[in-house]
Amino acid sequence: MRDGPGATDLRAVRLVSLSHVNDPATTSLFPGDPPFTLETVATIASDGYRLQAVCQGEHTGTHWGAPGHFNAGEALADALDPGDLFLPAVKIDIRERCRADPDHAVTLGDLRAWEAEHGTIPDQAAVVLWSGWAERWGTASFAGLDERGVPHHPGFEVDAVRWLVETGRLGYRGALGTEAFSPDRGIDRTYPVSRLLYRRHRISLEVLANLASLPPTGAWILAGGQINRAGTGSPAQIFGVIPPLA
Repeated sequence: MRDGPGATDLRAVRLVSLSHVNDPATTSLFPGDPPFTLETVATIASDGYRLQAVCQGEHTGTHWGAPGHFNAGEALADALDPGDLFLPAVKIDIRERCRADPDHAVTLGDLRAWEAEHGTIPDQAAVVLWSGWAERWGTASFAGLDERGVPHHPGFEVDAVRWLVETGRLGYRGALGTEAFSPDRGIDRTYPVSRLLYRRHRISLEVLANLASLPPTGAWILAGGQINRAGTGSPAQIFGVIPPLA
């Protein structure tokens, strides 16, 4: 509703879900994560209401990670505030390159080319990769494991993320987003991007879905989910918040 000249009519804002539905039959787990189960513990016929018990890790399915997930002494989930989970978003389309190379890493040159077309990435943004990886959801290929058990999926080059941090595009807060398990490439087993990203109040948005609904620029990301004491993140309903004309 408009309160004055230039005010945004919130009824015109569009929300899109960027989350997969969690289902033990289809939810891919990062290798080594705890099993995910849903157990019916009450039914309408027997108890007058339906209830399920959920057993899962903090990073099952679509989720966000807190800075303390990788860096000791950094903020955990219960030390973040709502502003850390509501960020201006940009989407970088790398689908064509990922079809040719599942180990593709986004470079500083890629980011500069995106800005030449779409404008400067906002400060403290969520920089989201649209790789097409979500199309693999519910299949064994989502984990990208080869015959030696080595995972393969796209991500960011460290130099590109360092530039985002040093220029304030990922500032005191901000995020990297991906349809895969991590903003690191699957083959980068020392997680250099994650260790750089997860400082101050920056987060990671992982296993995203429905990125076709997110415009290249002009939208916002809102991450929900439960807040566990000293949590490293949370399975989440993550929304794209799209203003009119975005």
